[in-house]
Amino acid sequence: MTKSISNRGQAQPASPMRRLEAPYLKMKNVRSRIYPLNIGQPDIETPAVYMDVYRNFPDPTIKYGPSGGLPEYRKTLSTYYENCGISLTPDEILVTTGGSEAIIFVFAAITDPGDEVIVPEPFYANYNGFANMVGARIVPVTSRAETGYALPPIREVEEKISPRTRAVMICNPGNPTGYAYTEEEIEMLKALCLKHDIFLVSDEVYREFVYDGTHHSILSKPGFDDHGIIVDSLSKRFSLCGARLGQVASRNKDVMDAILKMGQARLCPPTVEQYAAMEVHKLGQDYFDKIRSEYQKRRDTVFDGLMEIDGVFCKKPRGAFYIQAKLPVKNTVEFAHWLLTEFELDNETVLVAPGNGFYATKDIGFDEIRIAYIIESRQLAKAMRILKEGLRAYPGQP
Repeated sequence: MTKSISNRGQAQPASPMRRLEAPYLKMKNVRSRIYPLNIGQPDIETPAVYMDVYRNFPDPTIKYGPSGGLPEYRKTLSTYYENCGISLTPDEILVTTGGSEAIIFVFAAITDPGDEVIVPEPFYANYNGFANMVGARIVPVTSRAETGYALPPIREVEEKISPRTRAVMICNPGNPTGYAYTEEEIEMLKALCLKHDIFLVSDEVYREFVYDGTHHSILSKPGFDDHGIIVDSLSKRFSLCGARLGQVASRNKDVMDAILKMGQARLCPPTVEQYAAMEVHKLGQDYFDKIRSEYQKRRDTVFDGLMEIDGVFCKKPRGAFYIQAKLPVKNTVEFAHWLLTEFELDNETVLVAPGNGFYATKDIGFDEIRIAYIIESRQLAKAMRILKEGLRAYPGQP
């Protein structure tokens, strides 16, 4: 008799962003176009200076690098953070194989099996999978569409704290909501974590993409050295999703020492990618200003399109490149499948991510979808028209 896989393996959740991958691959050969708004894969070109390093890499062998990342690249990252108003030495930064590994390493470093991490929901669905890999548990605290998915009242967060709580984790600005935390919210979270002697982990992958106001990092002010951990990535910042380069940043030496030992066990992060990343970081603020302006235009196109659809509710997000919207349907899993496989306008349709997959609490989010505005505005305008006509034709409306 074949032995069954582990409980951890059985409990590992599938990605809700990819749940429609099979019908998408089938319908791709049927429709003249499917607008892919389900996954945060930017269409903006990877900077040429990054690609040039690949084409001209001089060494005859791609060798192992240091487990914590190339010293010169960690210095580059230290300078990058300094320009963002965050003072970190190269020793307070460790390079990882993507932001995903950064989160797994952090969870592994600060939790034991059965420990808990409080996360405002809806949240990036893979947090659940990362926690499961190390035997930890995500404890959700629900934010609401009516507030634009702002941080729930701090008392609601505090009520979730138990003897097994090791951290609160946020994504700022947020995936899937696009919500950018205010300075007051960050300070309330820091005070709460100091009060209960737990960590505050901040996923700041979308730091550059704040359209109204300013990004507030948990480490931009002193006095939070032992409790603050940033997880970060180049994937969205420079359109480098496949390069798999991320980092962990913290002033807590014990945390960083533990993560470095985990990094030694997997040997090293990608080597050539780090050399290329040093070049791409030289692009400066003009690059980010241009990219931010483009995404803001796309956000406004999607939001304006949604506001023209009867029964749709959402507030304009201030950051990232996602909108989480409520639709006038009971089950967006069924609606998204129907929209993909049965509806067309000019032989075109739209692929969206059902919203329930971004919640840990059961039975909520089924009237929501996440839209990733990662294609140019003219295509987004057509996609919103298809969504509008699809909702009008959908037989499953209440």
